[in-house]
Amino acid sequence: MRSTQILQEVEFDELRPNAKPVYVDEHGRVLLFALRPGQIIREHSAPHSPFYALVLQGTGAFAGEDGQEHQFGPDALLIFGPNEVHSVRALDEDLVFVGFLHGAPTVRPGKTGGELGREE
Repeated sequence: MRSTQILQEVEFDELRPNAKPVYVDEHGRVLLFALRPGQIIREHSAPHSPFYALVLQGTGAFAGEDGQEHQFGPDALLIFGPNEVHSVRALDEDLVFVGFLHGAPTVRPGKTGGELGREE
């Protein structure tokens, strides 16, 4: 078993949203997102995986396939289907959420990355 205190891993970039890999292997990816107020992750998709986002801190405007923004805060779990276009905008406070994706097709078998993948 591996573990981390996820909120202690948060890093902000003053110029752009920050996405930090917490764990990556051939089975999936866990990414920690940190956005300052007003920062935007523009429309994009994950072609080979659903994308699950768990909001930990702050409130963001999340849009899915229909392009309509909906506000979500802590404890919200958002589920986007494979290849579903989605975007995120931090509102008037810092926004922190964790994203989960299935399989990472470009990762070599046995290779891990992110904070949890590092050898102790």
